[in-house]
Amino acid sequence: MKTKISHLTVFFTALMLASLACNVFIGGPDYPTQTVPISPDEVQNMYTQIEQSFAAGAETGTVTLQITENQLTSLIALKLQEQTDPPFTDPQVLLRNGQFQMYGKIISGSFSANMLITANVGIDEVTGMPKIEVSSVDLGPIPAPEGLNTAINAMIAEAFTGSLGPAATGFRLEAITIADGVMTMTGRIK
Repeated sequence: MKTKISHLTVFFTALMLASLACNVFIGGPDYPTQTVPISPDEVQNMYTQIEQSFAAGAETGTVTLQITENQLTSLIALKLQEQTDPPFTDPQVLLRNGQFQMYGKIISGSFSANMLITANVGIDEVTGMPKIEVSSVDLGPIPAPEGLNTAINAMIAEAFTGSLGPAATGFRLEAITIADGVMTMTGRIK
């Protein structure tokens, strides 16, 4: 009898330790059914398109950029890989119905959850560059840390404006349209 109890004690102790070592998924918004592939080539294609659009705009005065979900997802994934402690992993960017939606996975201690950040992209009247405003953050049952909106706004804005880079000198954005997986930005070179 004593042997059975000690075997059960060892079994339950091992089971409890194993469960503590694991990461427990606690929910959050469902990821999109169709995933957006991540590729460094997509980021390079985006930079090439930006350069070509500004080169053509130097002649015509008008610049039109079309950035895809694949390009933004890949850009954000690469930016996250550069960080030693990224705020989330596995980004998926959707450009639908006038909004920027970014899914990801967050880890807090031994818990993980899906997240969804929804943002509206407009035009900053002062700078003439994209203005990103987070409209909602869904972290599932994990409470949003203090200052999360500010940090996410800054990261998304840096990804956008950083990708335009020096090519955007003298550029003034006039319109942004988001639909069907593509964000189209149109502007003029001053």
